[in-house]
Amino acid sequence: VEAVRVRPDLAGVEVEARIEPDFVPHITTETRFWVVRPRVGVTGVTGIGTILSGAYLEVEPGGGDSARRFVGLAEPPLLRSGTAGREFLLVAEDLGSVSRGAPVYYRGLPVGQILGYRLADDARRFEIPIFVQSPHDALVVAESQFWDVSGIRIRAGVDGLEVQVAGLAALVQGGVEFSSPAGVEPAAAAPGSRF
Repeated sequence: VEAVRVRPDLAGVEVEARIEPDFVPHITTETRFWVVRPRVGVTGVTGIGTILSGAYLEVEPGGGDSARRFVGLAEPPLLRSGTAGREFLLVAEDLGSVSRGAPVYYRGLPVGQILGYRLADDARRFEIPIFVQSPHDALVVAESQFWDVSGIRIRAGVDGLEVQVAGLAALVQGGVEFSSPAGVEPAAAAPGSRF
């Protein structure tokens, strides 16, 4: 990093960076940049080395044409380019305690992550993009059902109390789980399918 300047409109900063000549061919329109700094989350601590070295820029090369200006990511990407799997969209009336980076489970097995959330255009529902990693993405079919697994679930019955506690990550960050119908071999859902 050679210079950091406040933008004239005060809406952010501009960072001027020098790239080694051998790496310049990898700087393209799909290249992503973000600041590495200490971050504490349920899944662990990242960027701890920056306590001594200071924050720095990380780069992930991508395809496309040569480029020189970029908008940096506000947070490190949850997924690196080329991660095998598929993205789907969940639609819910209530956001619950779902958060970016929370796990997606298939019958208790962590198979993906929640990529974020946004209020739908009708302002009555939430859209929650998720990513399910390969080979588990083939388990998502048109008939799959998703539900919130945040927190603790208590069920009382004739046999007494049954207490289910989600994994630590789901307990703190929230999360979703899905299952698919048994006994049939339906085709995998297309990427971007809504549930």
